[in-house]
Amino acid sequence: MSLIAELRARNTKLTEPCLISQQDALTPKDLLHLDKNLDAFIRPGDVVALIGTFDADSIRKMLTIIDKKAIYMPLSAQTRQLHDYFFKCGLVDVVVSPSGMRRIRKQQAKSPLLHKLRTSGQPGLILFSSGTTGMPKAILHNFDFFLQRFRTPRKAFRTLNFLLFDHIGGINTMLHTLFNQGVVVVPTGRQTADILADIEKHNVEVLPTTPTFLRMLLFDGTLENANLSSLKIITYGTERMDEITLARICAALPHVDFRQTFGMSELGILRVKSVSRDSLWMHIGGEGIETKIEKDVLQIRSATKMLGYLNEVSPFNKDGWYNTKDIVECKKDGSMRIVGRTTEWINIGGEKVLPEVIENAALKHENILFAQAKGVANPITGMHAELKCQLKDNTKLSRQELKLWLKQHLPQNFMPQRIKFAPVSVNHRFKKSV
Repeated sequence: MSLIAELRARNTKLTEPCLISQQDALTPKDLLHLDKNLDAFIRPGDVVALIGTFDADSIRKMLTIIDKKAIYMPLSAQTRQLHDYFFKCGLVDVVVSPSGMRRIRKQQAKSPLLHKLRTSGQPGLILFSSGTTGMPKAILHNFDFFLQRFRTPRKAFRTLNFLLFDHIGGINTMLHTLFNQGVVVVPTGRQTADILADIEKHNVEVLPTTPTFLRMLLFDGTLENANLSSLKIITYGTERMDEITLARICAALPHVDFRQTFGMSELGILRVKSVSRDSLWMHIGGEGIETKIEKDVLQIRSATKMLGYLNEVSPFNKDGWYNTKDIVECKKDGSMRIVGRTTEWINIGGEKVLPEVIENAALKHENILFAQAKGVANPITGMHAELKCQLKDNTKLSRQELKLWLKQHLPQNFMPQRIKFAPVSVNHRFKKSV
């Protein structure tokens, strides 16, 4: 059965809209059908880059690409400066954008991974890593494997598709909602006021978002007058949450259940269960997922892992384990808490400190919106810590005052050698940029 036919069968009794955007309020009958022009233009096995968003036209095109047994590469306008790089690394045959369709390769490019997938007659999915440790890597999935987790019926809600079109979390949200007769609400804008207005207007029940966005929500004043009575669940992920922000947002929205998510594009979607709404401790697992800890670092083996990188060597060891580089603390009940990454250690005179420790000390101050610590080479101690802080609007704080504050909350050898006040960059995914 094609993906479109399967989704139509699952939503056959649904007469209310399953997609609400600024332009549309579409029922499954309106939404779930082929884009005939695209279907005639592409071939099975083509790598098709689709530049879009979670609107009706883009969703129809995505479904058409998958039903054609082609290989789907979602891209967003926000990454436009990298598109040529993505086309090259992903061996793209066809580009589809709001301006039309064009073939950029006469013959399908040769790649052992793509050849194997094409020979199987199954559709594919290409995502790109965030590029925080070098240029983004092209991640190839078998889309049929990717879809398996959605076929188990689960409860769905009216969900705001906050995460972007080219993000594994955004794709997961959209497919989960459509497979389970929920409603996808497309944001009208990306500012906090826009998101809050959409929640209120459309009675949104679930908001998938990031810790950075939640911190902005806490301190920009928009939350005070918002009516979020419909909101039941906020899921947060894509970056590490700090305890201070979680405690404050839980207090601000006592009727909302907060759930941590965890995953990476290489492994597919993992099932995560938070110990409680106000806790960073969680259980990671699900069908086909194995975890182990080696030297405090989380290793994961997944039955739905990627087929491989198209532009890099495989990150899996010979037994199929993936080193997440996430440093974790564990409890006897199997729950774990991520405390940092192996790539972030600041080695000060032989003693390792994680940036999170310094950042959390700064974030405890009521005038600080964002904090970002990093290690810098030092000829005497090997490294020293530096700290950048962004103050909340209309507040003041001197370096001397912040130093005195940090001395009360940090060991002496963890004190940053340099402190500056400046904006902390937030990227288009609402994550702090490195």
